[in-house]
Amino acid sequence: MSTIDEVRQRADIVEVIGQYVRLTKSGRTFRGLCPFHSEKNPSFFVYPEQQTWHCFGACSTGGDVFSFIMKKEGADFGDALRLLADRVGVTISARSRRETEGKDRLYQINQVAAQYFHDLLLNSPAGEKARKYVAGRGLSREALVDFQLGFSLNSWDALKRFMAERGYSESELLEVGLISETEAGKTHDRFRNLLMFPIFDTRGRTTGFGARVLDDSLPKYMNSPQTPVFDKSSSLYGINRATAAIRQQNRAVLVEGYMDVIAAHQYGLHNVIASLGTSVTEKQVSTIKRLTRNITLALDSDTAGEEAMLRCVGYENSLDSEVKVIILPEGKDPDDVIKQDTKIWQSLVEGALPVIDYTFKVVTSKLDMTKASDKSLAVSKLLPIISEVKDDIRRDHYLNELAKSAGISYHSIESALSRIRVDRKAREPKAEALRRALQPTASNRVEEYCLALLLQHPELKVQCQELLPEYFANSLNREIFGAYKESQDISLLKERLDSAIWEHLDSIIVKSLRADKIEQKYVDCALRLQETYLRSLETKRQEALASAAESGGPNAELSKLQEQGIEISIQLGKIFVRKNQIRS
Repeated sequence: MSTIDEVRQRADIVEVIGQYVRLTKSGRTFRGLCPFHSEKNPSFFVYPEQQTWHCFGACSTGGDVFSFIMKKEGADFGDALRLLADRVGVTISARSRRETEGKDRLYQINQVAAQYFHDLLLNSPAGEKARKYVAGRGLSREALVDFQLGFSLNSWDALKRFMAERGYSESELLEVGLISETEAGKTHDRFRNLLMFPIFDTRGRTTGFGARVLDDSLPKYMNSPQTPVFDKSSSLYGINRATAAIRQQNRAVLVEGYMDVIAAHQYGLHNVIASLGTSVTEKQVSTIKRLTRNITLALDSDTAGEEAMLRCVGYENSLDSEVKVIILPEGKDPDDVIKQDTKIWQSLVEGALPVIDYTFKVVTSKLDMTKASDKSLAVSKLLPIISEVKDDIRRDHYLNELAKSAGISYHSIESALSRIRVDRKAREPKAEALRRALQPTASNRVEEYCLALLLQHPELKVQCQELLPEYFANSLNREIFGAYKESQDISLLKERLDSAIWEHLDSIIVKSLRADKIEQKYVDCALRLQETYLRSLETKRQEALASAAESGGPNAELSKLQEQGIEISIQLGKIFVRKNQIRS
């Protein structure tokens, strides 16, 4: 039995969730108020027999014990596994344990350094210039403490000596990026005479540092290098303090600067976080997706335009929700607006444009749409973006908008869209069958067969858009499918997955598959997954309905559960029709 299976077997879901939610037994289920959104009537159900949970309220999602911990703790699969293993007394493999302990040591080193820098800012004579700077930016002492801002001395070895006195070696400080090594092999402090911004993960662990100069010298900002615990592309500044508010408000507002985040929180706007750079990455979106599917970007006009042009639809497809963009007043940063009047900020958030609408505005504002050449340029820039929209209704809406803006027929736009799709399909990599010895696993065979088809036949990727992560009941398979959908190159898939999942991934990649009728097999498999998911959901809904009726739940709750049953029946009917069409 694998470590993952042993943890799953020992971690009783009722006991685990009961540590976070007050659960009441109701028939064969347990129910309680959902921990992921605010509600007065319980819509959150736990099913001991299946060892699963489901929210029939605003979340409309569910999963197993791993997915609950991942969502509640804001953790990735590996961290959720280790957390549960500790709770149920399962010993992680020596290699995995060494990796975990090694990382814990690095987090500890960063935290000690963060406290050192923080004390220097608050109390040292050398930190006076930095104190004047943050005071000039309007930051309160409370904000400095909340975000643990610090100051690094203008010294080549002050931090190194401080850490050595506390038992931390040079090799450890190098590994965590607090000191640098010259070509001659000498080491020195990386951060000198800088305002320090500790960076935390969702669990409050210190992963690295950002830093800012206190004068006009360049570069203005610097970060920790890539380390075993710090990855700039996946880090979000302020996420440790914003998690609860993002869940409660069901929206994350993403800004650019450290100061923007601190000012927002100082003025009571706690769902604001920042990317560590001008562009938002897929890894950051994946982190936010565990908390909410609603993202609003508050970036300067140039950056927002680039984000919208390059990545907007990818974000939306990943989130299955519209991304919005706040249009800031000319020359203003978020912290300027917030300090001026939080009501103005709130109105900007409420009036944020869907990111594709914003893209239309950015592109067309720079063109003369009465000229044929500019019409053609607008279509060439906007149509590839529209073509990526998965939702048929939204895609059709933007095709109509583009036709109207360019003053050309919808038929012409549709023809151009078809050419883009044909060209894109022609550039897709050809299938390269990977048939190796079969390695059996104890997980859901239909899920793994479907994943094997997708991983071994890249040409199927265009067909998997309707396949949703929740159709995979097994958390490992769900993680692999989520990473697969977001990866352009299957060979880099492991970089998106915790090492605890690699063995399971390898066993799927090497499954032996017959090479005939691949497309038909995939369609059949995808329909089976969807049908299994819907039938399981219907069983859970019926139990929830019986529980709500038995406990005298409000009519609105009963009506909502009944409406969900109608929708499930409709979806099952569509699957039945598709199956008959395939057979005929």
